[in-house]
Amino acid sequence: MSTEQRKKLGILMVNMFIAIGSFGIIIPILPAYLESIGEGGTAAGLMIAIFAGAQLIMSPIAGKWTDQYGRRKMIIIGLIGLTLSMFIFYGSNTIWWLYVSRVIGGVGAALLIPAIFAYVADITTMAQRARGNSLVSASMSLGIVIGPGIGGFLADYGLKMPFLISALVSLVAVIFSVIVLKESRTEQPSTMMNHQDESMAKKMVRSVKMPYFIPLIITLVMSFGLMSYESVLGLFVDNQFGATPKEIAIMITSTGIVSVIVQLFIVDRLVQHYGERKVLNIFLAVAALGFMLSLFSPSYLFFFGTTLLIFLATSILRPVLNTLISKLAGDEQGFAMGMNNAYMSIGNVLGPTLAGMLYDVNIIYPFILGLILLVVTLLTTIMWQKQSFTKKLKVKVE
Repeated sequence: MSTEQRKKLGILMVNMFIAIGSFGIIIPILPAYLESIGEGGTAAGLMIAIFAGAQLIMSPIAGKWTDQYGRRKMIIIGLIGLTLSMFIFYGSNTIWWLYVSRVIGGVGAALLIPAIFAYVADITTMAQRARGNSLVSASMSLGIVIGPGIGGFLADYGLKMPFLISALVSLVAVIFSVIVLKESRTEQPSTMMNHQDESMAKKMVRSVKMPYFIPLIITLVMSFGLMSYESVLGLFVDNQFGATPKEIAIMITSTGIVSVIVQLFIVDRLVQHYGERKVLNIFLAVAALGFMLSLFSPSYLFFFGTTLLIFLATSILRPVLNTLISKLAGDEQGFAMGMNNAYMSIGNVLGPTLAGMLYDVNIIYPFILGLILLVVTLLTTIMWQKQSFTKKLKVKVE
């Protein structure tokens, strides 16, 4: 990559890190804060669902706006939304205002994330795209790792201090982007002009006909599986192995560190050596293996190892899927990344909801469901790849 490309990617990585890290700051103290205002588990669950729901509803529209109005505007507006969300969180003591904050935050994330990945597609070649997506994904993972750690430290200065710092850091990201970030493209794709007035339902229907529909489904399943796994992870190891909060925190932090290392140093080499589709198949199988091993974990350490295996697989799958969708999207990068975000949000909403319900029936049911979905997805992916290969052969023959 050229120096200019690295500079632009660096700016995007800083934005993504700040956006994800600023929200991660509040995670360690959220349960205690909710308890301090007389709320409990239901409110904590709704915080996740409302954010993901707002992101889901807004993502297809955000994708269109990203193509229509430009990447830079959407990145800045998305960061403003996240900043406003954090300031409302800091200034509120009633649960309904906190829910409003989560809606605004979800909309901000929906505007920000597709725009960043579309920007990556604009400034990289096909050969460089996996590397670009891996770097941005690594900055997300780093934010997930570092944010909660900072939040735990700041909580010593008061329960509301992490909210204030989070808001101020997000505000710095807005100012930074306004000053430094340049628009990545000046031309508006003509294909988007024909779809400007589409409703969300029509966009979802149109996504079914796109060449990247199967990767979108894989994104949904991966998000569903990962969020369902994460949502019952602490409960499971506490119930099965008597894990302490410190042991649970070590497990979560370790998965984040693995994600960062893999996305920075491994994904690009794997894609260059094997190609996106082969890597997709291999690590869908690895993720399925991880879910299967979870069913037979005899100890905390064994379960820790299977958890690292699952997060290793998903850390590779996420940037590979983004790259594959981007390559198949052509001029409609914003639409494709918006739909990618929408399908991911569907998984983020359904995963924790169903996992919690199944966990109350039997603690291993969430892992069984994840395993079944991953195996079906792997088989579907292999069939899709064979169909695509057959079509290419026919075109060459004709």
